[in-house]
Amino acid sequence: MRALLINPFYPISETPSPPLGLAYLAAALEEAGVEVRVLDLVVHPYRAQMLAGLLDEFQPQIAGITAVTMTVDHAMRVLADVKRTHPHIVTVMGGPHVSFSARETLQACPALDVAVIGEGERTIVELALAAADGRNFEEIRGTATRGGDTVRLAPRREFIADLDSLPPPARHLLPLGRYRALGMPISMTTTRGCPHRCIFCVGRKMVGSRVRYRSPQRVVDELEALSGMGFHQVNIADDLFTADPRHCLGVCDEILRRGLKVKWTSFARVDTVSEEVLARMSAAGCTAVSFGVESANRGILKTIKKRITPEQVVAAVQMCARSGITPFASFILGLPGETPETMQESMEFGRQLKELGLLYGFHLLAPFPGTEVRERSAALGLRILTDDWSQYHANRAVVETATVTRGMLDEVAIAWETGFNRYLGEIRDRMQRGEATADEVHQLTNLERIVAVYDLMMQRVIETQGHWQSNGRRRSMQELMEGLLARLQANGFADRPAVRRAIAQAVADDTLICHVAGETVAWRWRDRLG
Repeated sequence: MRALLINPFYPISETPSPPLGLAYLAAALEEAGVEVRVLDLVVHPYRAQMLAGLLDEFQPQIAGITAVTMTVDHAMRVLADVKRTHPHIVTVMGGPHVSFSARETLQACPALDVAVIGEGERTIVELALAAADGRNFEEIRGTATRGGDTVRLAPRREFIADLDSLPPPARHLLPLGRYRALGMPISMTTTRGCPHRCIFCVGRKMVGSRVRYRSPQRVVDELEALSGMGFHQVNIADDLFTADPRHCLGVCDEILRRGLKVKWTSFARVDTVSEEVLARMSAAGCTAVSFGVESANRGILKTIKKRITPEQVVAAVQMCARSGITPFASFILGLPGETPETMQESMEFGRQLKELGLLYGFHLLAPFPGTEVRERSAALGLRILTDDWSQYHANRAVVETATVTRGMLDEVAIAWETGFNRYLGEIRDRMQRGEATADEVHQLTNLERIVAVYDLMMQRVIETQGHWQSNGRRRSMQELMEGLLARLQANGFADRPAVRRAIAQAVADDTLICHVAGETVAWRWRDRLG
């Protein structure tokens, strides 16, 4: 039995990390004796011809793809290509979007056979085994399937109570080297579940209201393994790492007991942190904590059921500063009740908090399927402008309120982007005058390096230009790099200093490697680590 798991395209601007959810699914399948491959279209450019060749060679019985709302259109196109060339393959889609719009997605995507609702580890194994035996899928819990012109919803599957019973994520199947070359972080989780009821989020519905915990020992075992992979940062991607101080402190104490030195970040709420918790997190290697602040307006905070106050936000930022942890905050504009005045109130609050050491950013409300804000949009005074899911990236308006128009929201988002680009331009000017600080130089050059590596990857430059015949003379690595750069420059890719720096850094990090056999020189990205 063979299964192909696919990660659809996701823009690099969203700071993607290796697909942890697919790694968990792959591990569950491998534990059940299924041979698995992962195709990650975030770091590999998609071509239908490439997919067809992979399907011809691997011959999977099942092809599964994950999707969030902004990637679901691309996911559906990929499944259509699967069915076009290999109609016998069972196609599956999972993730938060299809979990709350299974009926609509099955109707919109004839190439989709099965939608997986909620947690997928147990469900994907049952689907794979049923596909191997030629059995029907209708009775598999946690699925939606077609029945003629209707959609059949099987009973929902219970959440996995014991997270320690899951095998470790199968990261050996992921192209970790490409993510490391891009300077992206790697992620892990220590819990599942969220007890809060924010109306713009599907977290509680997707992973349950009761928080389930992994043991600190298992958590730190995984963190220790990740610390040796060369990533600059590990993101603890729990919805709420600080949900229970005992769990949070237990993980930190285990890190400290082992003397593990690793930089990590986490998500928290401003009403779940304390001096003790933040101090212990800092001692254990936590460098940054992200808070969802959403709005400075008390009425909006009450409407969206956030259950925090501006005073708690200020207190949390101050505690982070005292603990040596960088606080990040996200605001959402366009929430129910938003007015021009409340927008200004939130933006001014962000500026005030910046003086206390906060780093912050604004997104625009995207009413995702399954959220209360979408289901009750009319009652909440929202007008949803489009169901074009590709626009649900939270950087341009897809809703309006009674007094805030799309143009007003977009104006703020564009001004924010313009200001950041102006800031980078000012750093560039100071660099040319020799006046930029070391931190500024690193920020700009690292961003340029990421863009250069991403361009090289997504345009398949190394794959098409990184092979040639030499005269057979043994060459140093520096000579081989210069040969590669010369070929890239001849084709218009190495005329930027950032490309040279990107190549040199990737070689130094062992994420871009060169193999010489006789007179053949072959460069390639290192996909697998270890």
